[in-house]
Amino acid sequence: MFDLKGKVAVVTGGETGIGLAISRNLATAGVKTVIGGIQPEAGAKAVAEIEALGGEVLFVRTDVRSQAQVEALVQTAVDKFGKLDIIVNNAGVFDGFADVMETTEELWDQITGINLKGTFFGCQAALKHMIPRGTGRVINTSSIGGLVGRADGASYTASKFAVVGLTRQMATSHSETGITFNTVCPGVIATDIRGNSASILPKAAHLMNRGVGAADPEAYKKSIPARRKGTSDEVAAAVLFLASDEASYITGHSLVVDGGFVA
Repeated sequence: MFDLKGKVAVVTGGETGIGLAISRNLATAGVKTVIGGIQPEAGAKAVAEIEALGGEVLFVRTDVRSQAQVEALVQTAVDKFGKLDIIVNNAGVFDGFADVMETTEELWDQITGINLKGTFFGCQAALKHMIPRGTGRVINTSSIGGLVGRADGASYTASKFAVVGLTRQMATSHSETGITFNTVCPGVIATDIRGNSASILPKAAHLMNRGVGAADPEAYKKSIPARRKGTSDEVAAAVLFLASDEASYITGHSLVVDGGFVA
């Protein structure tokens, strides 16, 4: 689709769901891909799957809440492949639609720590290598929950709005360096984000089996003109476009992949 051969990418949360599709699509497009994730068993499966397709990939266990671990992840990519062209800050967890009155301090800190602080750490670590080279693609995963207030819970919505704001601020202050900064905002995508979030945040597991879609699995169709869930590969295609040279004049943008939900 786009000529990305020879590029080097880091994808956080790249071992499951949307992140796995992004990692797989980048690697099979010829991008040397380093996955940073907190689930080593899933990471090993992702590496095996991608290598079987001919991609060059490795997995580094990374908790994005740790600045040191994120910096080590990025440095691994540079040490292994000599540079960093693309970072996709995709690691994220869901809050189970917890209302502001239900959200504990611990849940708030966990959600914002992974979704927002982890994204900030990834951006900062990547820019240390991209700015001196005068080129790079920073792509952050937000959500339709980062654009409208009715899609998700309090902490998730706050974190995803903040990711959009952080990305736009960086675009206004660093785009002249040759780096672009964009977000991709998925809508209702067929993944196991609830299950993954429950495994990462076990104290919040009881929140994951309720809310939109729990009582009526088809309820989402009422909000989506396309009347279906999106696929992880459809989100990955948007990321590949933003990572490509064809998107060189697009920065500070939020690319929505939602079947018409926001519209």
